[in-house]
Amino acid sequence: MANLDNDYLKYPKRSYGMDHDRYDWTMLQNRKAILWPNGKKIALWVNVGLQFFPLNQKGIPFKVPGGMTKPYPDLRHYSLRDYGNRVGIYRFLKAFDTYNITPTFAMNTRLAERIPYLVSTIKERGNEIMCHGFNMDELHYGGQDISEETALVEKALDGLRRLTDQEIIGWMSPAKNESENTPDILAAHGIQYFCDWVNDDMPYDFKTKNGNLIAMPLPTELEDYFIINNNLHSAEDWADQVEDAFEFLLQESEVGGGRILGLNIHPWVLGQPHRIQYLERVLEKFGSHPGVWTTSASGIADAWKNQQ
Repeated sequence: MANLDNDYLKYPKRSYGMDHDRYDWTMLQNRKAILWPNGKKIALWVNVGLQFFPLNQKGIPFKVPGGMTKPYPDLRHYSLRDYGNRVGIYRFLKAFDTYNITPTFAMNTRLAERIPYLVSTIKERGNEIMCHGFNMDELHYGGQDISEETALVEKALDGLRRLTDQEIIGWMSPAKNESENTPDILAAHGIQYFCDWVNDDMPYDFKTKNGNLIAMPLPTELEDYFIINNNLHSAEDWADQVEDAFEFLLQESEVGGGRILGLNIHPWVLGQPHRIQYLERVLEKFGSHPGVWTTSASGIADAWKNQQ
């Protein structure tokens, strides 16, 4: 058996902590403690996914989670996703207002084109909108031609900025999937923070060819779709796990400084009449807790950045 060539074992970015140069590697407990406004312990980030799943999806390079599962036309799943944007979202808005929660909305540009009254509702509320790509079937992926991806980012951002009259400084890729070029393209087009990397509990500076982005921690592990539809747990289980995470982060904040509880939720999942009570349960707890600061994603990013 021949020995491997030495070049096979060499990697130009081999380093302590990780094997890339996108960010400086640090242990969370060794970082400067963050202080949220008014001495709050937990920054609550409720991120609402407003998504459009095309009926006749291409599935390139893979079928997106939450997409159609049956042969075309999969009207059962298509109309369920539509239910969230027609019915479930208004249950969300009522709950946010009842429990004094400030949401952020991650919106597909194609959805904003298709449902202008929903855009108008969010604009009237004054809530922040981030770009969630063009639609849930226009994926960013490794090996994608950079000119194709750049055009896709421009189409998504230019359209959403025009339709919402917002600056749009935040981004979450469909399926949180990226190419090796995505962060560089985002930074070149006015994005300041993005939510695709789930490798931390706090924000951190993410290096690109066009300046730094802020990587914001929006955990998949607490996402309603992941827990309920993927892991097949109940909505009550989702609420229990969210509250467990909150209690742990609250304890950790006593010695490590302010923490973030990021909840990525979808109106077609938790906006169902048999599940909305569990969203209301956690929002009631957090909205009335003296240690919770509820604000937008960019509000959290700014507070963190100002203390670096």
